[in-house]
Amino acid sequence: MRESLPDVDTSRVAETVAQLRHRGRATLHDRLHRVRMTLGLAGQAGLAAGLSWVAAHDLLGNPQPVFAPISAVGTLAVSVGQRFRRTVELIVGVAVGVAIGDLLIYFLGTGPWQLGLVVTSAILLTIFAGGSVAIVIQAAATAVLIVTLSPSVDQLEIPRFLDALVGGTIALLVTAVLLPLNPLRVLNRAARPALDLLAEQLDNAAEGLRTGDAGRVQEALDRLRNNKQELATLTEAIEGAKETALLSPARWHRRSELTHYADAADPIDRAMRNSGTLIRRAVTLIEDAEPVPEPMPTAIGHLAESVRTLKHEFAQGEEPEDSRETALRAVREAGRAYAEGVGFSGSVVVAQVRTTASDLLVASGISQEEANRLVRKCFGELDRPGSPAGPEPAARPPTAPPVG
Repeated sequence: MRESLPDVDTSRVAETVAQLRHRGRATLHDRLHRVRMTLGLAGQAGLAAGLSWVAAHDLLGNPQPVFAPISAVGTLAVSVGQRFRRTVELIVGVAVGVAIGDLLIYFLGTGPWQLGLVVTSAILLTIFAGGSVAIVIQAAATAVLIVTLSPSVDQLEIPRFLDALVGGTIALLVTAVLLPLNPLRVLNRAARPALDLLAEQLDNAAEGLRTGDAGRVQEALDRLRNNKQELATLTEAIEGAKETALLSPARWHRRSELTHYADAADPIDRAMRNSGTLIRRAVTLIEDAEPVPEPMPTAIGHLAESVRTLKHEFAQGEEPEDSRETALRAVREAGRAYAEGVGFSGSVVVAQVRTTASDLLVASGISQEEANRLVRKCFGELDRPGSPAGPEPAARPPTAPPVG
């Protein structure tokens, strides 16, 4: 036993070191990906800050144009797709703050309790008027500046308002004309994490079914459930691309190409949720020792390949024909698995293969009705009472009640 202990410890240390190296590489990869994603935004923010300072200082004669660069960066810092709205909110918030600050200073003077009263009044008034969080923050911040700086800076109100107007306008000018991002490139980068996540976990689920490894399938389910960040990134990128294509004359010709992504967001979300149901049932299938026909994991593997192909074809601006064919191949394999015989959970897995394939077809640009028709055709006519008209087959009763 003593002789074997060093070998056990060495094995554990080596395993731990390997895990740390893998996590380190994954963390570095994620950080580099985030840097690439924000490189264009950083360039836009730097250019907008410099131009807004020049405009406020040289054109408007403001000797200390602090708020113009702040407004420009604040406009670009929000989620893409909301910058025009952000500029309007900046201007409205500043106007409210200036009005409230000036009014209360005129009647009450300046001081700490006046400052507290001005901030409270600005917040309550903007909330009562139905203002957004951004307007509330701008109104309160402007009121603070008016109360604290007015005694030492003459006529602060007009420069503050103009700075907000100049900064927001310059930010939109940089976004739309001077340095517009390529919306398709932004979308490709944003879509990659969501589609890679879905494809990877479908692959893991397929391999887990082949080997009967319920733990691996459960890990795939847990990872797929944590997809909010990937989907939020894709949704924000779609909104940003729409805004860029609307405001930037240089990107107007991209509008038709953006429809693929804009129409694909909801089907991809549904495909993730339906894949989650598929993988959850695959765990139960293994735990209940139900039969796993060979075509079943093959069908799930084809779904994963369809997702990867869809990502590639979107990135290349191609018609996603290969992705559609692979999704339908998954349906054919699911039909073979159903014909060979499945249990209760197995029938649900087959149904979810059909539903997920239908989602991927819709994401590729096919209508829901056409996707359902193609899925039914590839799956084969069941000719059984109660067969559904939609993409999901009726669950075949299990030979024995499932456990749990």
